[in-house]
Amino acid sequence: MTGVIFCVIFGFLLANSYLCGMKIQTIEEKLEMLRQELRREQLSAFIFPTSDPHQSEYTADHWKSREWISGFAGSAGTAVVTLKSAALWTDSRYFIAAADLLEGTEFQLMKLKVEGTPTIAEWLGKELAELPDKSVGIDGMVNSANSIKELISELRAQGGITLRTNFDPLQRIWQGRPPIPENQVVIQPLKYAGETAREKLARIRKALRGQHADGMLMTTLDDIAWTLNLRGSDVHCCPVFVSYLLISTTEATLYINKVKLTFEIVDYLQAEGVGVKPYEAIRQGLKDYFEYNILLDSDAVNYTLYKAVEREIVDTPSPVAMMKAVKNEREIAGFRSAMLKDGIAMVKFLKWLKPAVEAGGQTEMSVDKKLTALKSEQSLFRGLSFDTIVGYEEHGAIVHYEATDETDATLQPKGLLLIDCGTQYQDGTTDVTRTIALGPLTEEQKRVYTLVLKGHIDLQMLHFPDGATGTQLDAIARQPLWQNGLNFLHGTGHGVGSYLNVHEGPHQIRMEWKPAKLRAGMTVTDEPGIYLEGRFGVRIENTLVIVPAEETECGKFLHFEPLTLCPIDTQPIVKHLLTDDERRWLNDYHSLVYERLKDHLDDGERGWLATATAPI
Repeated sequence: MTGVIFCVIFGFLLANSYLCGMKIQTIEEKLEMLRQELRREQLSAFIFPTSDPHQSEYTADHWKSREWISGFAGSAGTAVVTLKSAALWTDSRYFIAAADLLEGTEFQLMKLKVEGTPTIAEWLGKELAELPDKSVGIDGMVNSANSIKELISELRAQGGITLRTNFDPLQRIWQGRPPIPENQVVIQPLKYAGETAREKLARIRKALRGQHADGMLMTTLDDIAWTLNLRGSDVHCCPVFVSYLLISTTEATLYINKVKLTFEIVDYLQAEGVGVKPYEAIRQGLKDYFEYNILLDSDAVNYTLYKAVEREIVDTPSPVAMMKAVKNEREIAGFRSAMLKDGIAMVKFLKWLKPAVEAGGQTEMSVDKKLTALKSEQSLFRGLSFDTIVGYEEHGAIVHYEATDETDATLQPKGLLLIDCGTQYQDGTTDVTRTIALGPLTEEQKRVYTLVLKGHIDLQMLHFPDGATGTQLDAIARQPLWQNGLNFLHGTGHGVGSYLNVHEGPHQIRMEWKPAKLRAGMTVTDEPGIYLEGRFGVRIENTLVIVPAEETECGKFLHFEPLTLCPIDTQPIVKHLLTDDERRWLNDYHSLVYERLKDHLDDGERGWLATATAPI
């Protein structure tokens, strides 16, 4: 899944469909109500990010303010509304879908990283140029300290625009706003976690001492879940729970709505050295914090809480993300178990798919339901890790497409079907993409498919120095595409959580500079793709684990080992475009898939898999 992971999803349902026994509001009605509030508060504009108080990639419904005001439900974007205009910024994954969705509304589409697209500050500078009093609002509780500091500086440069951070207009105008979730928390057993919460807290405190910090405020939800060996269900597809964790040299306090905790969980936390206080008491907790200094990551902590701290701040990235990214032996074993189950389900699905399409009546949504049903039969199934993407032909060119009743395409025994799917098993999280030939293809489709496959293979064949970054590796997956005038704008790979978020950092493989070093034990995806608007899309994705390779006089080297166990469709391959090494890798991978899965299949499934993984 592109990076950009739990849940990258684009369920382009209308954001004005929240119901609570009252009239459904249109986007125009929402904008008018908002503008009334802006006039009342003497504001010229308001900014709605895709975020929550924890800077989550995917948020609980309560904080989906950008979706509510604009109707755009993609996983990334920022909406800005002035007294006379509105605009939405989003990235290349959503250009096509967002353009369709925003048509007929006031919102202009602003394409991030496209030449000529203004920044939010630049656009506001132009839109507000004629106003004598220029003041913009943004909710300081749902924006990081760093982002607001930068925005204050950028707006000041645009003719002295000021920024107000203590106001959320949606508290007044969002009728039927979903409450903050109150779902119960559960324990992630040690047999899957591999390390107790008390042991993790000791490691964190040691790391903090190395950064000359007495304690830290942990706001990132998957970091908290990992640290405490707890899981929740507050965010769609992400097994996390809304909370904060405040750590000092001697204490650790979980700030959470106590209705979410059973007596068993409270006793468990006490045994692990963790106290409990109400979620809304976090500001008072920061005021009562007694140590000399505290580590706050200004990219992760929201502006309001950052400004509430009265102690010396050590502003640096949290050590927890890197700890979580390097999986222990139990976690890696859990990944292997999860990928085995996922592979079994995928083989059953792929064996069923083409005959079902040839028989007629199958659509994008029907095959999505079939695949989910097969996965749900596997042990320890806990749900999807993101909403499945099933895109047939031109829909495959929409990177985060999700079929609706209006767009649901009927599948034909021809062309390409792109399926990006992931599962949450209690022992691991999966993410896999396959592009499948349902029948005859064009020469262009075969060529593009093969070039994408070459990039996918070339990255996995790579040996690289311990400590290299994902940015340094990214060009390897793109080189076959670049040589043919092709490119993709999303990342090549992202980390994957251990029964946690499907998108996990700090490491990534992408063109943009990401300084996080790659280490043995990290999981990461490999997912190059090409998307030709109005024609078709191709993406091929495996989840990998980084393992030690050789050690030479030049140091330690690492390489990738595939965790995903699913055949790659060989029908579209233009064989002469593959090198001998690429062909050998594909045959070896298919041999691995067959050997790992064969004893878990019936005779018919085993025979189908033998054909699907036959050497080329």
